Amino acid sequence: MKKITIGIDGMMCGMCEAHINDALRNAFPALKKVSADRKKKQAVILNETDLDEEKVRKAVEDTGYTYLSISSEEYRKKGLFGF
Repeated sequence: MKKITIGIDGMMCGMCEAHINDALRNAFPALKKVSADRKKKQAVILNETDLDEEKVRKAVEDTGYTYLSISSEEYRKKGLFGF
């Protein structure tokens, strides 16, 4: 599983976060989880594989926000008590 973090500028409210979540889900229907956060200026995605950066950029910018960056790392779900 991959944890993909996308830097996004321009989100001002909860509705902005919802627009980003919807845009990413529409661009990549197989995503496991999407969570945008306006305060952190990012969206975090859990997915089985990496995403095409240009497709991510297009999804964000077509929604009217500014794409800043993308990074990916391995994700391991922690069990009860963090083990």
